[in-house]
Amino acid sequence: MLPLRDSEASRRLTPANTLLILANVMVFALEVRLGPNARPMLARFSMVPMRISHLAASTGPRLWAPATLVTSLFLHASPLHIAGNMLYLFIFGPAVEQEMGHLRFLCFYLVAGVAAGLAMVAMGPDSRIPVIGASGAIAGVLGAYLVLFPRGRITTILPIFFFIQFVEIPAVFYLLVWFAVQLYAGIISGAQGPLVGGVAWWAHVGGFLFGVAAAPIVVHRSSPRKYSQANKR
Repeated sequence: MLPLRDSEASRRLTPANTLLILANVMVFALEVRLGPNARPMLARFSMVPMRISHLAASTGPRLWAPATLVTSLFLHASPLHIAGNMLYLFIFGPAVEQEMGHLRFLCFYLVAGVAAGLAMVAMGPDSRIPVIGASGAIAGVLGAYLVLFPRGRITTILPIFFFIQFVEIPAVFYLLVWFAVQLYAGIISGAQGPLVGGVAWWAHVGGFLFGVAAAPIVVHRSSPRKYSQANKR
């Protein structure tokens, strides 16, 4: 199921969400430009769970490892990786930003990314595999969307055999199915570590749960559409 648009955003280009998308695209463009020379940058700015969990025993600079919980959010492994992440942010981010306010949304996004990274550390504290990508933070946005707009509708591309169908799916169904897939994949990865198929499943789970829990707290009460009103639609 590939999302195309949602029913809740009054405009698609909101300041903070657009800034985040541009930042991700610009960093990826730098990766592409550097080519093989980007590897030192990826190694330095990616998040490695073992560096976080063994921070007390580290002999190097102790402030840098926690910083990678944020810097890793702006790195991506391939054009498909960044395209998928930015599509979800483009679809689900604007409505959440409108509800929270620009600055609160930006802070929420970054903290959700940190929470997602810590979920990866918790599930694989001895992992040496670098973790990169915005998907954990975006999962937080999806969790917030579920809480704030449970009656929203997501226009989705649904491939059926050789035919492409455009269908409207209730947001609550779309997001709960998405979360169930992430949780199932995370559970079956238990014997193989937190990463299966190159996907940080537990970052998705952790980010989503953070979004569900934190959205009602950080929602911007002075926004035109208040949280209580959003749930009455």
